[in-house]
Amino acid sequence: SLSAGLDLPGRFLFATLTLMTLIAILVFIEEAVYIYKKIPSSKRSIIIWINAAAPVISTTSCIGMWVPRSTMFTDFTAGIFFAIVIHKFLMMMINECGGQKVLLRRFENGHFTISTGPCCCCCLCLPRVPITRRTLFWLKLGTFQFAVFRPVLIFLSIVLWTNGNYILNNLSPKGPALWISCFIGALTLFALWAVGIMFRKVRILLKCKNIIPKFALYQFIVILNQLQNTIINIFATQKIIPCAPPLSSTARGSYIAQQLLIMEMFLITVISRVVYRRKYHDLEPLECVAEETGDKQQTP
Repeated sequence: SLSAGLDLPGRFLFATLTLMTLIAILVFIEEAVYIYKKIPSSKRSIIIWINAAAPVISTTSCIGMWVPRSTMFTDFTAGIFFAIVIHKFLMMMINECGGQKVLLRRFENGHFTISTGPCCCCCLCLPRVPITRRTLFWLKLGTFQFAVFRPVLIFLSIVLWTNGNYILNNLSPKGPALWISCFIGALTLFALWAVGIMFRKVRILLKCKNIIPKFALYQFIVILNQLQNTIINIFATQKIIPCAPPLSSTARGSYIAQQLLIMEMFLITVISRVVYRRKYHDLEPLECVAEETGDKQQTP
């Protein structure tokens, strides 16, 4: 721990960030109790999982800030939780539509637009895919594989790190760090692509459920937890972030990333409480949707 070598401003910063983490945990616990009492059991666990993403990342970042040697393990914990939350968010969109069977009936003759980010946003020539049980299975598999394989790959990297074979700064083709990072990056893109395809289809239907603010919060967690950390790590390995004894450039970059994440996840936790606690209108029954469709077909 580096707390013993901190000056007064450093101690004040550490105390403030730790207090923000504790407040985020308390806000989440209060929100979880509210969800448990007010939300139907079919949606309860998924919404609690999604709301827990920001306080869990804030907690792991706070532990890594106080105990720098634990960074590999705190990142491992946050990585596992983040991978599960991506799958849970896809399942939440399906549940908010009434479940898989109801979703298939609502979009009986509909199509998924697969030319969306982050994988195929520029490939406008890609065909639209019919909404069937098989395509829904592939979308769920796209996020589920990330929830399974990312923890396995991070666990492998920790095993190699304890043996001295995994060095994050060594990105040569002969080292395992480059290949594991590239594989995790590819799995991440496929998972985010599946969520993007589903969101693009249901965003109008679920507008009454405030799915757009919920998706925006989810995107902020993705960008801040993945892209921001990657950029800071690149700056640190290239010595753009200068060393400050007793911290090397890499350790200081990790330090900065953790402190930023604590503040950002605190804000997201507070905003999530507001967004998820609103009372939403129920979706129109399928019978009404069918009648409207029939009226539109008879009008011409």
